[in-house]
Amino acid sequence: MQTSLAGKYLTFALANEEYGVEVLKVQEIIRLLPITPVPEVPAHYRGVINLRGKILPVIDLRTRFGLPIGEATDKSCIVVMRTGGTTRGVIVDRVIEVMKLEDSMIEPPPDLCGDVRASLLALAKADGRIKLLLDIDHVLRDVAAPAAERAAG
Repeated sequence: MQTSLAGKYLTFALANEEYGVEVLKVQEIIRLLPITPVPEVPAHYRGVINLRGKILPVIDLRTRFGLPIGEATDKSCIVVMRTGGTTRGVIVDRVIEVMKLEDSMIEPPPDLCGDVRASLLALAKADGRIKLLLDIDHVLRDVAAPAAERAAG
């Protein structure tokens, strides 16, 4: 029996797709800040930011998901998330809303190749669209991240 995934999700856009993460994983949403590149990290690590005196690694989800790099707009922002005991910033094209999802709106992900399916908690049907609900702990877990983590202190 599957555990209920009903609850509140922060929804955001990347390219033309909509994604959601459990709102409890979200610490805050901030405007884009200057990002300092860090050498020898995977391409999806854009670098680090100084957020009120704390250095945070910043991940570009477009690059992480293999999407084309987009131009930053006035709606682009950094969603600061706490996952696996670590706080990280995630660049998104725009935040849509906090949405309450009921079990009747949520379906398990389709049978796809392993890593893609592991990144998805479920699919949600809302507002006539499909929203990809991410297992953000899995998405942001990365064995090649130690250099960014060291830079973040």
